[in-house]
Amino acid sequence: MHTSRLLLRSGLTLAAAAALPAGFAGPSAAASGISVSTTGSTVSVVTSACTQINGSWGTAALLSSRQASFAQGRQVALSGTSVSQSAAWSGVSPGTFTVVVVCSSGGTAGSQSVIVSGSTSPTISATSTARPSRGVMGGLGGAARDYGPLTLGVGAALVGAGVVATGWVLRRRSKPYRL
Repeated sequence: MHTSRLLLRSGLTLAAAAALPAGFAGPSAAASGISVSTTGSTVSVVTSACTQINGSWGTAALLSSRQASFAQGRQVALSGTSVSQSAAWSGVSPGTFTVVVVCSSGGTAGSQSVIVSGSTSPTISATSTARPSRGVMGGLGGAARDYGPLTLGVGAALVGAGVVATGWVLRRRSKPYRL
């Protein structure tokens, strides 16, 4: 009976400990980059990688296969909020295009190829490259955002609690059974 209560408490503690980091982590690093979609002859791009500088989020460009630079493409200013920025092009002829997003800070949020078929069914290309604006931060697991000392402190406390709990369980298991 004692073992089953201990297992129940341990299971609830592990479930709570597993749920906490997800709540404090905030948006994931996978959210950086761009997402491009097509509907008919309309191409749209969404990103959350840009920050507003002097009232501008940045610019997105739609490049055809004959265009080699950002300046040659059809450029549209990004609009949106601090959570999500977007741009769209309508009346795009069928073909293969590359969408490039450059933030107002000068960094590239990413580029992605897309095929416009002219039909009403959405088509998304599988090739995508996301480039973090500050590069890969190797010591933090490749995260492109800094979540601050509170999040890091909570994470360290959870890891410390896990180490202490593991030591306690191993110590208890090494004692001989008593009646």
